[in-house]
Amino acid sequence: MSNYIVSFNDVSMYFGGIKAVDSLSFSVEKDRIFGIIGPNGAGKTTVFNVLSGMYIPSGGEVYYREKVINQLPPHEVTAAGIARTFQNIRLFEQQSVLDNLKVARYSQIQYKLWDVFLDTRKKNKEEKAITADCIGVLDYLGLADKADVKTGSLPYGEQRRVEIARALSCKPEVLLLDEPAAGMNPAEIDALNELIVNIRKHFSLTILLVEHQMRLVMEISDEIMVMNFGKKMALGDPASIRNNDDVLEAYLGRVNTK
Repeated sequence: MSNYIVSFNDVSMYFGGIKAVDSLSFSVEKDRIFGIIGPNGAGKTTVFNVLSGMYIPSGGEVYYREKVINQLPPHEVTAAGIARTFQNIRLFEQQSVLDNLKVARYSQIQYKLWDVFLDTRKKNKEEKAITADCIGVLDYLGLADKADVKTGSLPYGEQRRVEIARALSCKPEVLLLDEPAAGMNPAEIDALNELIVNIRKHFSLTILLVEHQMRLVMEISDEIMVMNFGKKMALGDPASIRNNDDVLEAYLGRVNTK
């Protein structure tokens, strides 16, 4: 059996005449941190939108655990084991931190509508377990004392952590982090580096990371894919990417002269 947990096979995503993703193929091994970088408009977030079920690709196949998931809606993708964060924080600001996490679990609940109306033991038992799981995630991320606080009142860096906690509360096998360091200061980025490495180990995750903070990507990624104009420009470990002439030219307008 293949050790790849996520694969794109010749995947394209077109918006009219715009090729946001163009015949893209790559595979991600289980338990790895896989960085995706590239200039603005390269197609990085589109890859996440296709993988998470927000877009149905124009062509090709998306595999999760060797099963094609092209047609699955987002809630079924999440229930299958793929959770994500977003570039722009998408939390329910007037709801508590704990409620933000619990909402994310409802695509996976086993009790039915009549269990809610009848307030059955099955429903109460599952709700209790969900609450305990979510508090456990908050505790690991240092947010347990904020469980009852309205999310919108938290500082920006803590809101970013809540969004990661919400994704983790879904008990994923694959976590998609879309620019998690956006808007953070250097100290917060250092803390985020450590957090991502730790949650990969603690929760036994495979992590796909889209990020513009090169220091973060280079320090924690096992493998990096560089995209440009919807295509794969380069793929390799951080050292090979750092010294790739095509990558240097795309980012800096120059080639490596070493």
